[in-house]
Amino acid sequence: MVKYKHMEQNAQPAQQDLTKKERKQLRRQQKEETRAQESKKRKVQRLGMWLLAALAFAGAGGGVVWLVQKSVPDLPVAGPAEILAQDQVKGSDQARVVLVEYGDFQCPACASFYPVVKTLTEEFRDEIAIVYRHFPLTSVHAKAVITARAAEAAALQGKFWEMHDLLFERQREWVQGDEQELLVQYARELELEEELFLEDLNSPAVRDKVEADRVGGLQARVNSTPTFFLNGERIQNPRSYAEFYDLIVAALEQEN
Repeated sequence: MVKYKHMEQNAQPAQQDLTKKERKQLRRQQKEETRAQESKKRKVQRLGMWLLAALAFAGAGGGVVWLVQKSVPDLPVAGPAEILAQDQVKGSDQARVVLVEYGDFQCPACASFYPVVKTLTEEFRDEIAIVYRHFPLTSVHAKAVITARAAEAAALQGKFWEMHDLLFERQREWVQGDEQELLVQYARELELEEELFLEDLNSPAVRDKVEADRVGGLQARVNSTPTFFLNGERIQNPRSYAEFYDLIVAALEQEN
């Protein structure tokens, strides 16, 4: 079963008197506060682990202990069998069947699976939840990271899935063109606040979100894209829509 880990959200103030820009800024602030809370928890957990390791080492033989922090994001890292509040989820977060995809926007195979996954979402609606996590293959895809950040920057204005769809549908365009210019163009098409989008594109919060997804994928032994997990179990990429459909149906029947 997939575990759901939700965090308490601050009560939202009345928004009827706010402008559209102010509402977007409020939503972005709330998302950043949620991520900051998770970051604080993560740091406390790390500190506890470091202290335990230091005490164990001292007890074993004494001496000088050097603690080196690994390069990991200040966000919790989710495994394929759990959903965190920071995840990008389409469908009901209480669905009995959860499909987690580790993808790369520059990956041609991911683009070919995109319409399949989108149709599955529409076919099963609230019966399943789709989780998209970033796994940029930086050694072969130079534009994978910037596009992942663009999707997360759009998410801070409530448009993750809209940007997700555009990036896959127009993959050839931005891969062959000026991605910086085109990403701004896409943001305008989605009616995002351009200044906020550009500010968030390289913000620490967005960088950490993409990196947290990637680290989680590495821990789950993801080594290619797309990689799918169905209710926490890695599946071989289906060869057709019908095959994927049958896997979802079987998972739903198993949960009955």
